[in-house]
Amino acid sequence: MTLMELIEASAARLEQAGVAFGHGTDNAFDEAAWLVLWQLGMPLDELDEVADMSISPEQSDSVHELIGERISTRKPAAYLTREAWLQGVPFYIDERAIVPRSFIAELLVEGDIDPWLSDERTKRVLDLCTGNGSLAVLAALTYPGVMVDAADISSDALAVARINVDKHELQERVRLIESDGLQAVQGPYDLILCNPPYVNAQSMSDLPAEYRAEPELALAGGADGMDFIRQLLRDAPACMSDEAVLVLEIGNERDHFEAAFPRLEVVWLETGAGDDQVLLVTRRDLLSLRA
Repeated sequence: MTLMELIEASAARLEQAGVAFGHGTDNAFDEAAWLVLWQLGMPLDELDEVADMSISPEQSDSVHELIGERISTRKPAAYLTREAWLQGVPFYIDERAIVPRSFIAELLVEGDIDPWLSDERTKRVLDLCTGNGSLAVLAALTYPGVMVDAADISSDALAVARINVDKHELQERVRLIESDGLQAVQGPYDLILCNPPYVNAQSMSDLPAEYRAEPELALAGGADGMDFIRQLLRDAPACMSDEAVLVLEIGNERDHFEAAFPRLEVVWLETGAGDDQVLLVTRRDLLSLRA
């Protein structure tokens, strides 16, 4: 058996078992390739080079066991490998924090929010609901001149974030803060990033097992998904500098967002998932909403 044949057989097992994707891959083949290459200790980006490599029975058995664990536990693959990649950057992850997959990462790395920032004005960044710290790390890597606060209500998630801050040697520039929303942070910030709990109650009840394996605290946003966001938009201006902006991910909840804030002026940002997943709003417009 070749490596490619093992991947294809593993993909067929995942497909037949009806596992759900969305935690780093969106199809059975990519998920199988990830798990097979990881289990065999091979680089995840070198499939073409090793596709025809012969696989020993022992290697095949170890992969078979891992795929079986993925199917039986319904855990996201990242929880099995203890690793997730975001915009080409590796992060440690385990069940204490949500698997990183925010589209804000794409916007950071590709510079799509840079028109609202400047070297002179943008000095302090807050990553609210930081989870495993991935967005905080990416912000610090993208903008070498900024200091980043990474806040989360979960001490467990912050323990995972500590691993990632240390992994990328950013201890001097990324500070971890345990905070219920904005209560314990100290602004003013020039940029706030937030991928909050926003899944509405009906969607929560329909989530596949892979998503229910994640901390519910990081997902559930109340009846319409806007519970956390309502408080955030009320409190954020007090933590923002005059020209600051808030970049907020809301997933598939645009209809609920617009129903909750019908008069709020926002900019919808284009990502790989379309133009209705992430928005940007200025402090000035948030103040108008409050007025």
